Amino acid sequence: MPDLAHIRQVMAEADCLYSNAQIEAAISRVAEDINTNLAERNPVVFCVMNGGLIFAGKLLTQLDFPLELSYLHATRYRNETSGGELFWKAKPEVSFMDRDVLIIDDILDEGHTLAAIVDFCRHAGAREVHTAVLIDKVHDRKARPDLKADYVGLPCEDRYIFGYGMDYKGYWRNAAGIFAVKGL
Repeated sequence: MPDLAHIRQVMAEADCLYSNAQIEAAISRVAEDINTNLAERNPVVFCVMNGGLIFAGKLLTQLDFPLELSYLHATRYRNETSGGELFWKAKPEVSFMDRDVLIIDDILDEGHTLAAIVDFCRHAGAREVHTAVLIDKVHDRKARPDLKADYVGLPCEDRYIFGYGMDYKGYWRNAAGIFAVKGL
């Protein structure tokens, strides 16, 4: 069990990269783009758990067209600060054969998890797979150079971040902003 004093200290020392207001404005902009592009596509929307939960919740209320919603849970982190092998906790249970799919996730970092999810959906018969991420980390370590999110809320420097669904050792997903861990 993590030391709660340490968890609190991480927040106290963290750098705020984006405020709640900046994030909300970015989510509204992403929603406008998705409304323009997917309103007539009858998409199946998958929230990637747990990180995508807050972004998806805020985004979905601004989408003004019918959609089918579900979730999936794939992770490489398991409450650690570095990723390992992809682990499926819950695969999609809603059929998306010959339909557009929108994957909503918290962050595009190196992209291993998102790439695996996109590939899974394509191989399982999705007509087209779209991706929306709240944060796109700016660095040159992407899993595949061609992997880019279709909808991006905000770019982010290459630091260890948390808040708005992203965690630090399982904590601070609930932080109302995007914060960087001091020294990471």
